[in-house]
Amino acid sequence: MTSKKGKILAVDDNADILFALKMLLKPHCELIQTETNPERIPQHMAEDDYDVILLDMNFNKDAISGHEGFSWLKRILEIDPGAVVLFITAYGDVEKSVKAIKSGATDFIIKPWQNEKLLGTIWSAIKLRESRKEVSSLRERQKEINTIMDQPFADFIGVSPGMQQVFNTIKKVAGTDANVLILGENGTGKELVARALHRQSKRADEPFISVDLGALSDTLFESELFGHVKGAFTDAKTDRPGRFELASGGTIFLDEIGNLSLPLQAKLLTVLERREVTRVGANKPIPINIRLICATNMGIKQMAVEGGFRQDLLYRINTVEVDLPPLRERHEDIPLLADHFIKIYNKKYNRKISRPSQQVLRKLTDYPWPGNVREFQHVIERTIIMSESDTLTVDDFQLSHHSGTKDGVELENYNLDEVEKMIIEKVLKNNRGNISKAASDLGLTRTSLYRRMEKHGL
Repeated sequence: MTSKKGKILAVDDNADILFALKMLLKPHCELIQTETNPERIPQHMAEDDYDVILLDMNFNKDAISGHEGFSWLKRILEIDPGAVVLFITAYGDVEKSVKAIKSGATDFIIKPWQNEKLLGTIWSAIKLRESRKEVSSLRERQKEINTIMDQPFADFIGVSPGMQQVFNTIKKVAGTDANVLILGENGTGKELVARALHRQSKRADEPFISVDLGALSDTLFESELFGHVKGAFTDAKTDRPGRFELASGGTIFLDEIGNLSLPLQAKLLTVLERREVTRVGANKPIPINIRLICATNMGIKQMAVEGGFRQDLLYRINTVEVDLPPLRERHEDIPLLADHFIKIYNKKYNRKISRPSQQVLRKLTDYPWPGNVREFQHVIERTIIMSESDTLTVDDFQLSHHSGTKDGVELENYNLDEVEKMIIEKVLKNNRGNISKAASDLGLTRTSLYRRMEKHGL
């Protein structure tokens, strides 16, 4: 140990032992507190936060059973479940060592000790305590984030009948491990539904892993989802777990599942049926325990009828369906969403924009919102940034695709495929064929945009 680090509490009925510990640890540790009376342990723990507690196993003369030490270990862990305790005793043996570890001790030190070995053990214990604190802090932060996000559904809000039906379905399904398929257009909030299901499930403290299948090429699919071992292919320099392994114990969200080719659908189905994955280049399967949520904006049932999507996979992934309505069918939600996003961006950009007038709300309601809530959110943010007044007017909103505007797209009907094709054509034209910029404006990945262009023959 090269610098002073860590607070140590040493408890032993032998004052000479404590003196020796203090002299040894003082140059290396931030604080070394000694105590001969174990009854004072709770008081010491209340007064300071110790990184390591050195605890004698026997406090009665000639005692060799270690019962007192185990009793105080239990009391310490009741006070602080994350405490790092090292047992010290002159009567160490394998049996007591195993029992000590099983009872919650971190390690076992036999008197008389070797100084370098003791210092190394304490240094490792201090690092363990730091790790436990970090994990605890991250968990608390995640719980706080989840609490904030669950008010009640974060950005996922609405009072319309369609949204109330969605909320009711989430409440009924979240506590189960049923596979869920979320249907809806781009920008309707499919990932928000998935996250709401996860946060309200029994797996809420476990990982939530989101995978955009539309952004994965066929060659990367197995490596990304199932993992690989070192040497499996040219760039596989180390072993790497796949997304299914990372999600084990928690939830995996497969977005744009309708984009999978039939061969990849078969591989995915095998994993879901066997509940195990085999890394690329390996032979041994790895069990997985996941809750599956999928989403698509495509007509996946019609695809199954036409042979573009496996019927058996569709049965597997849609135990329960959640159908998200587009924003154009949620007029009642627009005032609520406007207030919500104005509050968010007022805070972000230090503005004091007032609630929108009825005239503004009428304009927002009349607009068809082909990009749904995602587009609505971006429009509100852009308008707040560009507005020179704290009161928004109709002229502040530049709705580029609004029917009747100079450069807009005239919507003759609301057929989703035709609307999507018109919007893509318009955005490509506005960006002079720049795929990256067009994909960014549409909220898509380049791969997803290419697939939609191929779909529409663009």
